[in-house]
Amino acid sequence: MGNEGAVVDASVMASWIFGEPRAARAKSLLAGKALYAPKLMGYELAHVASKKAARHPELTQKILQALGLAMRLDINWVDVDLVAASNMAIAENLTAYDASYLWLARKMGVTLLTFDEKLLRAAGKKRKY
Repeated sequence: MGNEGAVVDASVMASWIFGEPRAARAKSLLAGKALYAPKLMGYELAHVASKKAARHPELTQKILQALGLAMRLDINWVDVDLVAASNMAIAENLTAYDASYLWLARKMGVTLLTFDEKLLRAAGKKRKY
């Protein structure tokens, strides 16, 4: 049998690739899993990188290298049904961005890896949309 699949969100991926305080926890969550993410995550990681570089210009090259590495990881990038994700966002009082991760995890029937408490609570609910 192959690796266990999981949807990873930007909070976990950014923690790992940018060496944030929860990097070790993120790495352990990601280990041995086939990773899936909405294509949106690439843009979210780029946003985090640009904010970090603005705060720490001396680290810009290192930050961009980390972003480049993340984009080359073996992540299965998936298109999201925006209408379904929007419906989920409304029902769960989430942002459309967060609902995209939740929608994908529910569609695939896999775990959602996130450090976002509100998203974790929504992921724990069993609802039909």
